Amino acid sequence: MANATRSTGHAPHTGRATRAWAAGGTVLAGVLLLMEGVLGILAGIAAIAEDDVYTQVGDYVFEFNLTAWGWIHLILGVLLAVTGWGILQGAAWARGLGVGLAALSVVFQFMWLPYQPIWAVVCIAIGVFVIWALCTDRGRTSAPAP
Repeated sequence: MANATRSTGHAPHTGRATRAWAAGGTVLAGVLLLMEGVLGILAGIAAIAEDDVYTQVGDYVFEFNLTAWGWIHLILGVLLAVTGWGILQGAAWARGLGVGLAALSVVFQFMWLPYQPIWAVVCIAIGVFVIWALCTDRGRTSAPAP
């Protein structure tokens, strides 16, 4: 009987620690989405205002006009910032939308690689972390552990 208590005594503690770590990751995901959104808004404004801010790329499969890229970054940036703010406020709708927008951002950053390669790779890594954090934190939606 004592062995059964000992073997199950650590499981809830481990589960709580994992949930706490994932919840912390969710807060960080909200902050990262908010920051990536604001920086996306600024990058979009810069690309819309001046086409010479970013260098022109040679022949590339996903080549768009830089003004079009500016609008993409601006719109996605607004959506990311609002979603990040929603995650920080604990809104239920923001978590699912955050996963979807982070995935969309990863795709767009991949397409943006020739224009800003280092920043695009950083944003892809942020997007992957955000997806992981939002998908692993179930502490707010599931019933508390006994």
